[in-house]
Amino acid sequence: MSSPRPGGRPGDEQAPGPLWSEPGTLLQHVAVAVLGIDEEGRICYWGPGAKRLFGYEAADVLARPAAVLFPAAPLDGAGAAERLAERGRALGYWRARVPTLHRDGRVFDCGFRVFPVTGTEGHSVILGLASESAGLDRVKTNLAFLDALFETCPIGLVMLDEKLRYVHLNQALADMDGTPIEDHIGRSMEEFMITSDGGEYQRMLRAVADEGRTVVSTLVVLRTPGRPDRDQVRSVSFFPLSQAVGTRPGVGGLLVDVTDREQALVEAAAGRQRLALLDRAAARIGTTLDVDVTARELVEAAVPEFCDGSVVEVVEWKDEREIFDPESVLLTRRIAAGTSLPPPAPELVGGLESVTYPPGSSIHEALITGRPVCVPVNADFMTRTVVHQARAQLLIDSGLKSLLIAPLIARGTVQGITMFGRAGGRPDFTEQDLSLAGELASRAALCLDNARLYSRVQDIALTLQRALLPTALASSPSVQVAHRYLPGSHATEVGGDWYDVIELPDGRVALVVGDVVGHGVPAAAAMGRLRITAKALARQNLEPDSLLEELDVCAQDAGIAYATCLYIRYDPTTGLARIANAGHLPPLRRRADGTVESIDEVLGVPLGVGGVPFRTTEIELHDGDTLALYTDGLVEARGLDIGVGMAALRSQLEGSTGTLEEAADGILARLLPGAPTDDAVIVLARIRRQGPDRRPGGRD
Repeated sequence: MSSPRPGGRPGDEQAPGPLWSEPGTLLQHVAVAVLGIDEEGRICYWGPGAKRLFGYEAADVLARPAAVLFPAAPLDGAGAAERLAERGRALGYWRARVPTLHRDGRVFDCGFRVFPVTGTEGHSVILGLASESAGLDRVKTNLAFLDALFETCPIGLVMLDEKLRYVHLNQALADMDGTPIEDHIGRSMEEFMITSDGGEYQRMLRAVADEGRTVVSTLVVLRTPGRPDRDQVRSVSFFPLSQAVGTRPGVGGLLVDVTDREQALVEAAAGRQRLALLDRAAARIGTTLDVDVTARELVEAAVPEFCDGSVVEVVEWKDEREIFDPESVLLTRRIAAGTSLPPPAPELVGGLESVTYPPGSSIHEALITGRPVCVPVNADFMTRTVVHQARAQLLIDSGLKSLLIAPLIARGTVQGITMFGRAGGRPDFTEQDLSLAGELASRAALCLDNARLYSRVQDIALTLQRALLPTALASSPSVQVAHRYLPGSHATEVGGDWYDVIELPDGRVALVVGDVVGHGVPAAAAMGRLRITAKALARQNLEPDSLLEELDVCAQDAGIAYATCLYIRYDPTTGLARIANAGHLPPLRRRADGTVESIDEVLGVPLGVGGVPFRTTEIELHDGDTLALYTDGLVEARGLDIGVGMAALRSQLEGSTGTLEEAADGILARLLPGAPTDDAVIVLARIRRQGPDRRPGGRD
C-alpha cells in the first residue's frame, strides 16, 4: 500500500498507494478523500484529497488511530472509526453519514463509503472514500436539476464538441429538427441546420468554439433534413464550454423555435429564396440557342430546389401556322426531364418521348388560360389527363402528390408546357410558387422561341448555301477532284464558304475557292452571288487577275465588305497554272514524290476593299502533282495559332498514299475530329498532263 501513484508529476501530493484521480470540475467543488485503516484501527493510507478534506498532512496522521478524525465517542458506545471498520468488514461495503472532526476543530458532516481490501502482506485494510456531505448534496442537486432540465425543458439544449459535432441534446431540439436524438450524435450541426445565409451561421458557431465569444438571442432562419418543407426561425444562444482539466472543449447552446412569432422573417426568407432561384435561373437558362439544351437548363434550375421532378415538352404542330384548339388532342414531345426521387420516378419522367393529352385535360386548362395551374395527383387528374393506365400507375408509385403545370408561350405562340411535381414530404404549391413557376416558364418560353427561330434561320441559310454550292463538280480527264464541305456546328451560324471547278475552252480547267466574311442568310446569299459571277467571268477567258478585279467590282456593288477568293486556271497541254489570290489562304502543292510546298507568291487584298490591283503568277505543274485548296475553317481553331493547323494539313498531305477521296476523308478526320466551329472546305485536285510534253513529276 506504500507504492507511489503512477505517472506522478513534480509538485503533486505524494501520498503512498496506487490510487490516483486527476482533479476535474467535480473534484474542484467536492473534496473526495481516500484513506485506509488497518486491523488495529490505525491510519495506514492517506490518499488524494484527504488533506483538503481533513486538514492533515500525511505525516501527521499515518500510523495514528483513525479516531483522530472524529469527535470523541460517547462513553457508552464505540467510536465512529471503530464502527466504520467493523461494518465494512462485516458487510463488505457500507456507507454512512458521520460527523467528522477537521484539524482546526470544526465538526462537519461527511459521507463515507467503506469496504475491505487485502494489504501487501495479506492483512485486511478498510479502504474509505469520504466527501463533505454539503458539497456532495449540492452537486447531486445540480446534477438532478440538469437531468430534469434536459429531460423536460421545452427549449432546445445542445452540447457540441470542438468540431461542432453533437455530443448531447434534449428531446425538444430533436423534435425541432424532426430527427431522433441518437441520429444526431457524432454528426455536425451543419448537417441539421440548413441556412441560406452564405455560411454566416457556421462562422458564428466557429467563433464561439475558437475565440470564446458568446452569442445571445440571435435569430436564424433555417430548414432541417427532418422537416425539409418547413422554414423555421430560431432564437439561438451559444457559449463556450468550460475547459477545466478532465472536461472536453466545445460549445453549449439554447435554441428556441420562434417561427410563429417571426413569421415575417420566414416569409422574407422564402421571398429571398424565390428571388435567388430566379436569379440563378436567369443565369442558367438560355445560354445557347439550342432547344434541347435550353429545356435541360430549365429542369436543372428547378430540381431539387423548387420541386422533386420536372419535365419540359414542346407541342408537335402539324403546321407552323396551326393554332391551339382546346377541343383537339394535343401531341407533345418530351425534350427534358429530371427528378431527385428514387425509382420509379426516373422512369415516369424520362421513359416517354411522345405524349398524348385528350381534350379537357389539365394541360388544355393551362394552355387555355395561359397561366400556371396547380393540380393534385388524384383520380380526377388521372381520368382527365393520363391516357395510359401503365403511366398512371407509375405516377401513383412515384410519390408525387401535386403538379404545377405552366404553359410555355412566347410572342403569342404556344411552344409547349413545363411541369413541376412535389412529393408528399413537401408542402403543396402556393400562390407564390405559381408566380415563380410563371416567371421561370416565361423566360424559358422566350429562350425556346429564340432557339426555334434561330434554328429556322439556320435551316434556311444552310438550305440556301447548299442550293448555291455545286452538287457535282465539272469532270476533266486532266484534273481529278475530291471535295468536302462541312457547315459549322449548330452553335454557330452557316458561313459563306464556297468552291467550284469550271470547265473552260481548249480543255483548260479553273479551280476556285472563296469565303465571304459573316454568317447566316446574308453570307450565303453573298456567297452565291460571287460564285455565279466568278463562273460567268471564267468562261469569258479572262486572266486570273482581271477576273478578280471584275469580281471585286461586283462585291462592292453588292455591298460585300470583305470576301476572299483564290482562282487557278490550269492548261493540261502546257502544264502551266496561272494563279491570282484575293486575300485567301495560299494553296498547297503536293508533288508526286510526297513533298509539300505553299504557293504564296500572289497574296492580294480581299474582295470588296477596292483600289488595289491584283496580279497573276504562273507555275508549271507535273503529272501526279496534287493541289489543295481550302478555307480557314479547316485549319483555324479557337485558341490555336493558324500555323498549327497549316502544319497539320501539310503533314496529312505528305503522308497521303491512297485515293483522293481517302485523302480528303483523312484530312477532315485529323483536322476536324469534332463538330467544326466554322464552315470548312477542302478541294484536292490531282494533275494529269496531256500531249507530247507529258513527263514525270519533278522540280521546276
